[in-house]
Amino acid sequence: MATPLGLSSLFSSRLYTTTPSVFPIHRKEFNRRRIILVTAGGGGKPTILVAEKLGQAGIDLLKKHANVDCSYDLSVEELCTKISLCDALIVRSGTKVGRDVFESSRGRLKVVGRAGVGIDNVDLAAATEYGCLVVNAPTANTVAAAEHGIALLTAMARNVAQADASIKAGKWMRSKYVGVSLVGKTLAVLGFGKVGSEVARRARGLGMHVITHDPYAPADRARAIGVELVSFEVAISTADFISLHLPLTAATSKMLNDETFARMKRGVRIVNVARGGVIDEEALLRALDSGIVAQAALDVFTVEPPVKDNKLVLHESVTATPHLGASTMEAQEGVAVEIAEAVVGALRGELAATAVNAPMVPPEVLRELKPYVVLAEKLGRLAVQLVTGGSGVDAVKVTYASSRSPDDLDTRLLRAMVIKGLIEPISSVFINLVNSDYVAKQRGVKISEERMVLDGSPEDPIEYITVRIANVESRFASALSESGEIKVEGRVKQGVPSLTKVGLFGVDVSLEGSVILCRQVDQPGMIGKVGSILGDENVNVSFMSVGRIAPGKQAVMAIGVDEQPSKETLKKIGDISAIEEFVFLKL
Repeated sequence: MATPLGLSSLFSSRLYTTTPSVFPIHRKEFNRRRIILVTAGGGGKPTILVAEKLGQAGIDLLKKHANVDCSYDLSVEELCTKISLCDALIVRSGTKVGRDVFESSRGRLKVVGRAGVGIDNVDLAAATEYGCLVVNAPTANTVAAAEHGIALLTAMARNVAQADASIKAGKWMRSKYVGVSLVGKTLAVLGFGKVGSEVARRARGLGMHVITHDPYAPADRARAIGVELVSFEVAISTADFISLHLPLTAATSKMLNDETFARMKRGVRIVNVARGGVIDEEALLRALDSGIVAQAALDVFTVEPPVKDNKLVLHESVTATPHLGASTMEAQEGVAVEIAEAVVGALRGELAATAVNAPMVPPEVLRELKPYVVLAEKLGRLAVQLVTGGSGVDAVKVTYASSRSPDDLDTRLLRAMVIKGLIEPISSVFINLVNSDYVAKQRGVKISEERMVLDGSPEDPIEYITVRIANVESRFASALSESGEIKVEGRVKQGVPSLTKVGLFGVDVSLEGSVILCRQVDQPGMIGKVGSILGDENVNVSFMSVGRIAPGKQAVMAIGVDEQPSKETLKKIGDISAIEEFVFLKL
């Protein structure tokens, strides 16, 4: 399976030495950016290969601008043979576009369009290495997926699938299939993006009380729909029904597991039309058998299609459908038009808001900015993990301190990486220089930038970067600035990104692995106590730093660790009497 484009791929020197720049930026020419127009050789129309069935409206749009080759069910060998004659490729989920495809294109393939949201079947790193833009169609399926979520919700509540199977088997079991009413019940929508918000609207129309958890949900949009923003803990512990609308990321993988099921209201009912991997399927099976979960309605699975004897699919309390969320005639046509527009626009050289891989940047710029780009992303990741409560992130301020003139330092790439750190861990969108501002705007996150002009040599592009998040509550009170914002600050020291300030406390810890922050009473032996606990649990400490207000007063200890400590280990640290609060932050 293809993996998301990481920073190592983004900054590989090989990435830029053999391929032309699609999005060239030169240090002295930031305001004269040019876009290369991609056309077929000889000045004719470009050629687009459509490798899986696409709605006719999309095909018609493509034919207005390109030569279209509709060839379905191609083997890998056949696809690799055809691709060297094509400027663009459009696929759905059934065609794997791996490195061999890009190698076979010999540099001619400029755009891959994925008709749908997920891009697991496209090797993003290889696409970027070979100078190929990847675009998707993330919005056209919204209504179809929301409607299917509501269909599963109501069918599950009234045992429609089970009763249908029973009566077709010649049985008449009215008393067995007594359902439950939706009116007055609490539905927790986990993930309040396009699909989640549409499900919430429809559930409100059914008379349900709707709550949601999503750190990026704009509070005004939730209020307008009549939905209450709550914490994850409140959402799962108070809901009668839970509907999942989360992308599958490292943060959301198996989010519903034995531990979270144990904190739910007994008899809860769960709907999943998002991604199968957000549920630990074995844990769900145990929860169903124990009665913690009364019923589940699943459109997606960790492995698709599931094996024939899958116990979860066969469970009498489970309603299952074969990934039908986007399967309406209207949605298929909408996806076809959306991906056709994105591919045609990309071939014209337009910047695609739905681009999912990184644009090309000259190697000399990347070599200089590389550690600062890493620093920017990790500061974003740290800052957003400090947010708690249900208010959502809506205002972020990034400050750059530099001795360089504005003409010699374009911060767009740095801003994009801050946004990447803030949003990408819990989003299905891959953030890059092309789409970062668009994605932030779509999620209601306002990014403002500030320059602090320093005296001194402009040899280093940036002295430090500060990220502030306003109007939110913090999991770690010491991370708040005097004005009440979450504040983290970092520098590059000898080429290594480092965290240098948390709130009002100065620290010094390399941004590698993960970080534990502790607020404590400043007294002797604290470093030794915490270090001993981590050492006893075989957790390697890479850095440790203490920042304090004054001797004997409060201090913040920042600890860099290579491995993620167990919950028991973190509890031992929290039980130290002098520690007033602590938080574990994953980088």
